[in-house]
Amino acid sequence: MPQLAHHVYFTLKNRSDESIQTLLEACNKYLDNHEGLVGFSLGTRDRELDREVNQDFDVSLHCIFADRAAHDRYQTAARHLQFIEENKESWAGVQVLDSLIQ
Repeated sequence: MPQLAHHVYFTLKNRSDESIQTLLEACNKYLDNHEGLVGFSLGTRDRELDREVNQDFDVSLHCIFADRAAHDRYQTAARHLQFIEENKESWAGVQVLDSLIQ
């Protein structure tokens, strides 16, 4: 079974450093250490890399799951749903990119 990469890019309504830090802390609190999660990292956009191909976002979330079943369990996990509920009002946009890792 291939692993599943779940990449999420958040654009915030309030794009201040403080708001970005708040979302990073929430990601660490609610989205790490889920069953079947084999890789977890967070990032922020490198604003100095202002090329036409770079998309505009504030926070990136990168989760690697052992398989599709682990990803599917994560999607309905109470901690994941609580993260969404507590943070969705701060988001101007969210882009999710899921892929199977060969």
